[in-house]
Amino acid sequence: MSTSITSRLSDWQKKKLRSILNHANISLLFKASVHGYSTTTFHQKCNRQGPTVVVAYNNSGYVFGAYTSKDYGQTGQNVVDEKAFLFSYNDNKVKADPMRVVSGNPQYAFTDSGPHFGSLVFLYNNTATVYSNPAGQYQFDPLLMHGNDLQLVECEVYRVEDCGALMEKPWRNVQWNAERRKGLLGTISEWKPSFSSVKQARILMVGPVGAGKSSFFNSINSVFKGYVSGQANTGTAGSSLTTQFRTYSIKPTCSVTHIPFALCDTMGLEEGLNAGLDLDDFSNILRGHVQDRYQFNPSMPIQPGMPHFINSPGLKDKIHCVVYVIDACKVKILSDKMIDKFAVFRRKANQLNVPQLVLLTKVDEACPFVAEDLKNVYQSHYINRMMQEVSAQLGVSLSAVVPVKNYSKEVDIEPQNDILLLTAVIQMLRAAEGYFDDYDNVVEKSVYQVISTK
Repeated sequence: MSTSITSRLSDWQKKKLRSILNHANISLLFKASVHGYSTTTFHQKCNRQGPTVVVAYNNSGYVFGAYTSKDYGQTGQNVVDEKAFLFSYNDNKVKADPMRVVSGNPQYAFTDSGPHFGSLVFLYNNTATVYSNPAGQYQFDPLLMHGNDLQLVECEVYRVEDCGALMEKPWRNVQWNAERRKGLLGTISEWKPSFSSVKQARILMVGPVGAGKSSFFNSINSVFKGYVSGQANTGTAGSSLTTQFRTYSIKPTCSVTHIPFALCDTMGLEEGLNAGLDLDDFSNILRGHVQDRYQFNPSMPIQPGMPHFINSPGLKDKIHCVVYVIDACKVKILSDKMIDKFAVFRRKANQLNVPQLVLLTKVDEACPFVAEDLKNVYQSHYINRMMQEVSAQLGVSLSAVVPVKNYSKEVDIEPQNDILLLTAVIQMLRAAEGYFDDYDNVVEKSVYQVISTK
């Protein structure tokens, strides 16, 4: 099964839901069409997640559900929650205010044996239906709540997390003006690898399906071109859109005559066996054995003698920096299997002395303050928490975690977005410089040992 699950909420539905939740951030934990209409799986995905909201959809256009500020724990007991409520709104009534219903009994919010809110029981009998009792603890007009349509086309559960206020001061200082953008472009253009045999630092992008690897290349390409462009395939498909190993170089322009790096794109990481990027392929890419346009086959990694296998790679063919790409909206719901997979890849990169960074994408989608103004990225408590969490999960220092916003819906480039993207590139080049320094030391040591033995 793919690790990429996507919300059914349309933009306006999500906006409406977040308005009911005081503009809190929401992240998808459970999706019945993927995980099954099962209270057992519901508890596996949703227990001990703090405040959550159940969102159900029917064919009559109703989006309805229930919020609780308490944990699920599969205790089977009645739970007290004065903040709990049911809600509903309709696709056909976009401008209407959403319906909101609180419990008539403050000693009862829900029964902890599933999403069981008494008057509305979701995943009823482990089926795609809702049990409705409008005269129960929560009293409502069933026509307004769900249009008497109790058959579901989807049922989702989201973690609800208050983004908190902004910090008084940014915890990383960034200049957000045109001079800074110009300075970053100049620094990148002037950078050169310390080995004359290497013209470009090769940076490998690795991450789950849909995290934004290909989008990052398109965004960097857009910065240098001066307009939004899309060269690499992007999207939110269930399985990886990238099926080939690709090396993308950016063409110099009048303003930037030297581009000293190339971005390498791979298949997305996936949880299952024989799915997504294989560790042996990853290892061969790092060592420089894999040519551009190699077609990935997860059940059969590349071998010596195969087409696209480089037998004697030089320093210029190797990977000089690995960047793990993670969606900021998915940090909280990265599965244990995916974290384990990252750990295996990290160990392999460490064995080969390849420096590693983490690119945290979609920061604007993860935090409304950042969506409002990208300059808030280092003042957002929420983004700071996500960066610390991913730092702990992957075992990298906080300084190696870089937040960015890829170009996706925009038509024109935006200077502040460019500054964040270019800052990320500079950190990658600095990491690559560390690789060349280490390589230089190894070469010197080897030469010294040869001389010593003569």
